[in-house]
Amino acid sequence: MRMIGELDGETKARTFSDYLYVQGIDNQIEADKAGSWAVWIHAEEELGRARDLLARFLANPADPQFQNKGAAASELREKKKQEQVAYEKRLKQRRHLFRNLTTYGFGPLTFLLIFLCVVLSIFKALHGEGSLDFLQISQMDIRNANSLSLWRGFLERLSLINQVLPEVRHGEVWRLVTPILLHYGFLHIFFNMLWLRDLGSMVEGRQSTLMLFVLIVAIGAVSNLAEYFVLGGGRFGGMSGVVYGLVGYIWIRGRLDPASGLYLNSSTVVMMIIWFFVCLVGVMGPVANTCHAAGLLMGMAWGYLSSLRHR
Repeated sequence: MRMIGELDGETKARTFSDYLYVQGIDNQIEADKAGSWAVWIHAEEELGRARDLLARFLANPADPQFQNKGAAASELREKKKQEQVAYEKRLKQRRHLFRNLTTYGFGPLTFLLIFLCVVLSIFKALHGEGSLDFLQISQMDIRNANSLSLWRGFLERLSLINQVLPEVRHGEVWRLVTPILLHYGFLHIFFNMLWLRDLGSMVEGRQSTLMLFVLIVAIGAVSNLAEYFVLGGGRFGGMSGVVYGLVGYIWIRGRLDPASGLYLNSSTVVMMIIWFFVCLVGVMGPVANTCHAAGLLMGMAWGYLSSLRHR
């Protein structure tokens, strides 16, 4: 707080204080020496403006622009007081909500998915790669060796829309999602399951098991379709597209709607983005990068749209 000057008499001081408040400058007055009242302002950046207004007031205290501001100032002070009360109430409710959701257990759907992924990986290791082909998105390879660019190849595959995914078009719709259950190698499944444990359990604990189920099915299907049309072949798998989708959803939903109880530390998001680009440049070998990108973008969009509905 800074004192900008003194006025003679309480009436003048209150008149000027009300005028300042109506002008958007928080202030207070207090009795100083005999008959004098000091005027203090709260914001340092308003110092120059407040002093200019005080000089104008001292030059002509009877100017109509300074008069009859008491009612407006009182109304503004009451409105601010009500806003402060409402803010404290929301803050108290939010703290209560977060306190209840600080710890969350191992979600049942999350546990089931991890269990299925581990069992299927063991089964594939014992019976060979082809033993789980019925869970791949398709056995039909739509890659064209004559395509000179990724974009041209993608357009050519789209032109075959009535021919691709014959298994799905004949009723095997589970193939759109089930590639998320297939993994290739110990590190692949290990890291995916660690992320799924934390992110999936958070969504289950703070929203619902049904919400997690819908997210996984939708993000899984979209990311698998994107990978299929870009890659051109149906042999890929992994939970990473869904993991990136959950990262995007929790990140955006948590930032825009804190009352949802979802939260990701910014360093975690940065690490996942760095890992995305590490995989993209080929350092880690063959990776379903389109799954990652489609999952992340869909999760972010879902988080944004759902925050609009709940804010």
